[in-house]
Amino acid sequence: MTFASEESEYSTDATGQASSADVPEIDARWYAVQVASGCEKRVKANLDQRIQTLDVADRIVQVEIPQTPAIKVGKDGSRRQSDEKIFPGYVLIRMFMDEDTWQVIKNTPNVINFVGAEQKRRYGRGRGHVKPLPLSHSEVERIFRNAQESEPVVKVSMATGDHVVVLSGPFKDFEGDVIEVSPERNKLKVLLSIFGRDTPVELEFNQVQKQN
Repeated sequence: MTFASEESEYSTDATGQASSADVPEIDARWYAVQVASGCEKRVKANLDQRIQTLDVADRIVQVEIPQTPAIKVGKDGSRRQSDEKIFPGYVLIRMFMDEDTWQVIKNTPNVINFVGAEQKRRYGRGRGHVKPLPLSHSEVERIFRNAQESEPVVKVSMATGDHVVVLSGPFKDFEGDVIEVSPERNKLKVLLSIFGRDTPVELEFNQVQKQN
């Protein structure tokens, strides 16, 4: 399975003959589509609108960006709920694949290509076109199950080596360097100079502020 971005004809194979994908599917299948970096939500919004405008909602059934919950911890220790993309740069689409639906997806701004099998050219040089391949049922089930069952990922803006100042507690106004970060415990260790000696002190995220 390869990833490619060239324009391609969905309905013909390397010999120019109609491909087996022209045979209608009994059930809609899930396909992975590569999109421009950072444009996943924009592509989904555009697709949702185009599906309605072009009257293909019965054939392009669902557009999803698999995500897991995340908690972002700011420099001041504040915590904010967010979502983390499982596959950055990709959107999953449940659809009946035919020439019309292929065109709807491919002509959507910021869509690069379907994930599939590259068909080599019979004559001449250059890469062939990409034949979209559906994801297996087990793979789709695993992706969405993991998204639903995953524990929130804690994303911290501070890292080992950062210079911080203590905002509260007995070491208020002390400055030091972070030597250990424990997101799951909401704590970090900072090396502070106490009585002329470097001493590791464990603090809460909201007790320190990162210095530039």
